[in-house]
Amino acid sequence: MRNTLIYILVQCCFFNFGHSQIDVSKVDSIHKNIYNFKITDSTNLAFSYYSLGEEYRHNFLTDSAYYYYNRAEKISRKLNSKLLLAKTLYGISVIQSEEKDYTGAEVTSFEAISLLEKIENEDEVDRYKSYVYNNLAISFGELQRFEESIKYHEKSLELRKKLKNQNIIDNSLNNIGFLYKNFKKYDLALTYFNQILENKNLINERPSLYALVLDNYAHTLFQLDNYKELPQLYLRALKVSDSIGLNGYTSIIINQHLAEYYDVKNQKDSALYFAYKAKNISEQFYNDDLLKSLKLLSEIEEGEKSVKYLNDYIKLSDSLIKVERATRDKYARIRFETDQIEEENIQIAKERMWLLIISVVVIITSFLLYVVFYQRNKNKELQFIQKQQETNEEIYNLMLSQNESIEEARSAEKKRISEELHDGVLGRLFGTRLSLDSLNMNNSNDAIKNRSQYIDELKSIEDDIRKVSHDLNTDFVSGSGFIDIIKTLVETQSMAYKLTYNFQHDDGISWDEVSNKNKIHIYRIIQESLHNIYKHANATDVKISFKLKNNVICLNMLDNGAGFDVNKVKTGIGLKNMNSRIKEINGVLKITSQKNIGTTVNIEMPIS
Repeated sequence: MRNTLIYILVQCCFFNFGHSQIDVSKVDSIHKNIYNFKITDSTNLAFSYYSLGEEYRHNFLTDSAYYYYNRAEKISRKLNSKLLLAKTLYGISVIQSEEKDYTGAEVTSFEAISLLEKIENEDEVDRYKSYVYNNLAISFGELQRFEESIKYHEKSLELRKKLKNQNIIDNSLNNIGFLYKNFKKYDLALTYFNQILENKNLINERPSLYALVLDNYAHTLFQLDNYKELPQLYLRALKVSDSIGLNGYTSIIINQHLAEYYDVKNQKDSALYFAYKAKNISEQFYNDDLLKSLKLLSEIEEGEKSVKYLNDYIKLSDSLIKVERATRDKYARIRFETDQIEEENIQIAKERMWLLIISVVVIITSFLLYVVFYQRNKNKELQFIQKQQETNEEIYNLMLSQNESIEEARSAEKKRISEELHDGVLGRLFGTRLSLDSLNMNNSNDAIKNRSQYIDELKSIEDDIRKVSHDLNTDFVSGSGFIDIIKTLVETQSMAYKLTYNFQHDDGISWDEVSNKNKIHIYRIIQESLHNIYKHANATDVKISFKLKNNVICLNMLDNGAGFDVNKVKTGIGLKNMNSRIKEINGVLKITSQKNIGTTVNIEMPIS
């Protein structure tokens, strides 16, 4: 039953992930070995799973490779087969690195290294150590951990030199040079690339590596703005790549680098030619190389085409991220047996249910507490506002009472003076006039003339005194009490804040029609404005005026202070209070200000 299941899994992998380069005969051979093994022959079974994983990995069928590596790992652990387990873990770490799970690759690689350290030194152990160190270095490089990446690259290179295998030595040299190039240490990068290119037979022995290294060397010169040998080096690398049919990673990268070069040289046609060529090749793989090609085209193209490729780049980037996440999740699931997953899922479901119940209870409780505290604070706020309004009313009534007492005293004094003038001075003047009039019997011309002049002058004095008496006995204009209160406020505040002021008011405003509540708000608004002028404006002069326009009272306050940017100023508590009061009187507030000129506050409010 177990072997039948293995056979079905192998066939499913072929059906879903078939690849033209896979060696079908080799896979069939491995499958036959698995099918013929007894369940007790665990060592051979583990090795067969490992071999299947290797075959699928080298043909980029990572899902199948990961599955068989995982099977090999489980059996190897049970058998405590350190070398096979280490080799299997290395294969898993490579897949993790290729799928951008660099942290997972790091953990797996260190476990493989710890196993290899426990095995006596031999060529195969050193070779796999070098492989693991190399993959570990690549992962650290992708994580931007340069120092650690270089450290493990050098460890890998040291082991490979010990093995005297020039092919893997060149691979390490290229990887180190590539790392230095990515971290902008271009001179060091050129040193490593030159070491490889010194081998004049490399183009014949390993043309694929030659094309790759030559392109890296040329791109390093490009980064150094050294264009002397460009684009010839790029074109030579591309020619070698095309001659051996490398229609993959190397060809894509070379075409991208050529597009970058011609774009810098402002040769748009050539830049677009190679950029589109890179894109067309990379579309076969739908991976990061296509992502880079789309970004490159968005930078070279113009107008709508540039926007189109930028949008394609963004969509593909989001898609690849989702695929990477899904792949990592899938690999994590593969590591567990089905029955373990089911048990864990049941446990997780229970935990989630309890977590959901607890969360709902906590949320409902929190909401209820929030409502209670919010309502309590709201009630306190309303009580405070109510008390504040009552206090304001009391203050204003006291001010009115005080002002009425003053007015009554003034009226009494005026009446007394009026009566004194009327009953005393006017009486005496009237008697004098009669006496003079009686002397008019003297008919001499001089006497008549003099008496007539005295009499006319006395009449004039009498009229003036009567007029003064009448004016003194006239009541104040209605509403002058509130204006006196405002004027007293302005005088007091200006004196305290060392301001000169100009206060004007329209006598046509009937303050008796304005409610006490609105008068209090007007009083507080002026008080707050004067405080703001003193605190923030550093002004020396302020002008305040009341005018009546179309049954609307217009209050204008102008200072010569520092001014401010109305759009950027933060709304402080003072301005918030002003806005609140203006809202209460159904008014409109407008503030205009210019730096180093001053600020104007305009307030319009209905008279009733």
